[in-house]
Amino acid sequence: QICDTFHRFVIALSQARCKLAAMTLYANRERLVIFDADGTIIDAFNAIEQTFLTHGMAIGDLERFQKRRKLLKYLGGLREFPTNLRRQFGKQNRKRLLATLTEFYRNEASLYPGIVSLLRVLLAAPDIRVGLVTRNVTVEPEVTLTCLFQRHGIDLGDFDYFACIPLREEKTGQLKRARERLAINPARAYACGDEYSDYMAAIGAGMYPFVVAYGFEDSERLIGDFGVPREVISTSPEEFSRRLLHALDLTAEA
Repeated sequence: QICDTFHRFVIALSQARCKLAAMTLYANRERLVIFDADGTIIDAFNAIEQTFLTHGMAIGDLERFQKRRKLLKYLGGLREFPTNLRRQFGKQNRKRLLATLTEFYRNEASLYPGIVSLLRVLLAAPDIRVGLVTRNVTVEPEVTLTCLFQRHGIDLGDFDYFACIPLREEKTGQLKRARERLAINPARAYACGDEYSDYMAAIGAGMYPFVVAYGFEDSERLIGDFGVPREVISTSPEEFSRRLLHALDLTAEA
């Protein structure tokens, strides 16, 4: 009888530890949405295009831009390549380009249609945590994005998590860090981006991916070249906003 009582005590203690561990891991029922910036909520292509034009270069149209591979995106197609290469070559030329891009971002760059409304709804929701993980390449990107959001009536300080990482760093680690710091259940976490690498980062962090096809990569490339499921892809900012709000059981602004 003593052995039986001790056995039941051990089982009860184990169950209590499991419950305590679950409470420690996910101390709340909040949900988390982490956005990529450029190409997902910010119209980065227009900023790049206007910067190029200022320096006598052309980037080509959005459709061709989306189909190019990483570095070639910024050298243009066959028509633009010689001039772009010549005017981007050299440290001083690149420095001037970066300064112009930074100025345009801070003073003129726009959020995609409907994104301001989407952010306002999410930031106002009491059980939604909102983060931003970006590879923005402007000078002092946090200052740049603060200026950009302020022009749209959004305070970057209202975000629950912010990180700007180097171009070569994967986002997976930052997504995990945000989720763990805020004690969010992975099943209640969403990551939104516009590139295949964003999709893989979300999967790697145990988060549900939302992928948009109006930024740096189009649907054809995302689905045909990388095998991203069509079901997680939005082809316009409006569709993206509707799908995300529906997933979170939220209503768009009137």
